[in-house]
Amino acid sequence: MRIELTTGPGAPDRPNEDYASVAVPACGQGGSLVVLDGVTPPATENGCLHSVPWFTARLGGTLGELSASRRDMTLCDILAAAITRTADAHRATCDLSHPRTPQATVVLVRWDADRVEHLVLSDSALLVEAPGGSVSALLDDRLSRVPRASLVSDEVADATVRNKEGGFFTAAADPEVAARAVVGTLPRDRVRALAALTDGVTRWVEKFHAGDWTDLFALIRKEGAEAVVARVRALEQADAQTRTHLRRSKTHDDATLVYAEF
Repeated sequence: MRIELTTGPGAPDRPNEDYASVAVPACGQGGSLVVLDGVTPPATENGCLHSVPWFTARLGGTLGELSASRRDMTLCDILAAAITRTADAHRATCDLSHPRTPQATVVLVRWDADRVEHLVLSDSALLVEAPGGSVSALLDDRLSRVPRASLVSDEVADATVRNKEGGFFTAAADPEVAARAVVGTLPRDRVRALAALTDGVTRWVEKFHAGDWTDLFALIRKEGAEAVVARVRALEQADAQTRTHLRRSKTHDDATLVYAEF
């Protein structure tokens, strides 16, 4: 099995708020991967003493542990349990009801000899390649459907539509959002490879329109994860002055890519 993982901050002087992990047991019959994109809070108070990297490390670590050890739990149950455990770790010191409490997007995948299960929450993406070469993008597109007037920037939504009906959902402190995730199961023999991406990488398609999802997947397979992120960085730098594609978005974003080839 071929696995590649790369992650890096949008700026060297700012911590990386993404999280990624892969677990593959020695027997090689199964595994799981986790990709989180921490939501950068505004400069104002968010009711929490902890940083976004603290939150994503806690949540991601629990997701990895449970997806590998609790095969009896569904991915939605695992996400709900991980949110609860993470919330309990700082419930006594922080205001978890604050709409900007630390939160993250989620891609969670688990596989064995027979099937591949997936869960996607918010605007990170999961690309799945079939044995014949076709690529499917498994997305939670609710953020893209939020009215532009509700966006602080091209990529950041106002608190009035965050984790609310008619808006979009992220993993924060309420385990009930797990039921809002996009989930599914595919037969293992229908999946040749997959790639989990935060929106720091998906902007190659969604912001810069450098190609479609199939083009991006082919680039990952051919050039590797780090080379694809480098291509995104080059596009960001070229757009830094004109803001033709990013408009109100930040020039560089944290970028994480996990590629797994069965």
